[in-house]
Amino acid sequence: MDHTILATLIGLGGGVVLGLAARLGEFCTFGAIESAYMGHDQRRIRIWGIVLGVAILCVFSLDAIGQIDITKTLYHTISWNPLASIIGGLVFGYGMALSGNCGFGALARFGGGDLRSLVVVVVIAISGYFTLNGPLANFRIMAFPVTSSDTPQGFAHMFSAYTGLPPLIIAVIIAFALILWALLYAPLRHRKEAVFWGVCAGLAIASAFWGTSFLREASFEAVTVQAHTYTAPLGRTLLFLMTSSGGGAGFSVGSVLGVLIGANIGSRIKGHFNWEACEDPRELGRQVFGACLMGMGGIVALGCSIGQGVSAFSTLAFSAPVTLAAIVLGAILGIRHLLAGFAPD
Repeated sequence: MDHTILATLIGLGGGVVLGLAARLGEFCTFGAIESAYMGHDQRRIRIWGIVLGVAILCVFSLDAIGQIDITKTLYHTISWNPLASIIGGLVFGYGMALSGNCGFGALARFGGGDLRSLVVVVVIAISGYFTLNGPLANFRIMAFPVTSSDTPQGFAHMFSAYTGLPPLIIAVIIAFALILWALLYAPLRHRKEAVFWGVCAGLAIASAFWGTSFLREASFEAVTVQAHTYTAPLGRTLLFLMTSSGGGAGFSVGSVLGVLIGANIGSRIKGHFNWEACEDPRELGRQVFGACLMGMGGIVALGCSIGQGVSAFSTLAFSAPVTLAAIVLGAILGIRHLLAGFAPD
C-alpha cells in the first residue's frame, strides 16, 4: 500500500481516538483551564497528567527499544527559540479564550454539531497559512528565526548527558510524577471513564510517532516523523479538500478528519449531538478574532496546545512546558478580559 495512504490511516486512527477522548473523556485544553481557574474543579486539568504521563512512558520506551528515534522528531531537530514559545503561546492562549476553544477543541465541538466551531476551524486554517506561507511569513522568519540543531532539544537528553543516566530513566521519573499528580486528586479517581480516555489519548500520541517512524524507514525517509497537532494541519486539510493539493492527504489530514469522526461518534454515544449556530454577531466576531490569533500564535510557537502541549511534551522537548505555560497564562488573561468586559459598571 502507498506510504501516503498508510500515513493518512495512522493519522486517522489516532485522530478518532483523540476525538472520542474529547467527547467521552472531556479531554479539552480550554475546558480544563476554565474549570480549574473559574470553577475550582481540577478534574479536567489533571486528566492532562494521565495523558502526558502515558505518552511520555510510551514514547521513551519505544525509543529505548529502537522503534522510534526521538532525536529525529521536529521538536528535537530545530533549535529552541524561547521567545517564539512565549509570544506564540501567549497569543495562542489569549485567542483560545476569545474563541472558547483551541483548534482541537473546535474540531471536537464541530463534530458534535456546533457550526460556530466550523467558523473557528476555518479561520485558524487561513490565519495559520497566512503566517506560515503567506504575507506574514517573511516577518515571522525575521522575528522568530528557525534554525536546525545537531543537539537533541530535550530535557531527558540534556540530563542524560550530565548524569550518564539513560533518557528512559529520566522520562519514567517525570511520567510517574505526572500520573501520581493526576491520581492524587480523588474526584478524578472516581471518574474511571475520564482516566480511561486519558490513557487512550496518551497512547494515540505515542502511536503517531511509532507509525510515522516505521513509515519513515520503510519509505526511505519520504515520510517524516509526525505527531498530532492542529494549527498548520487545519490549513493543509482545507487545501486538500478544496484542491487535492497542500502536500496531499498524509498524516495531518488524516488526523484532522479523524478527530471530526471520533467527536461525532462520541457525541452521538452520549446523546449530545445537536446543531448549534451563533445568534450574537458580537460573539461571532470575538470568536473569529480569537481564531486569527490562534492561527498566528500556533505557527510562531511551532505547535498548538496539542502539538506543543502534548506531542512535543511527550518527547520532553525544551519548547513544550514553556509553550504550554504561556498558553495557560494567555488563556487566563483572556478569561479575565472577558469577565471584565461583562462586569457591571
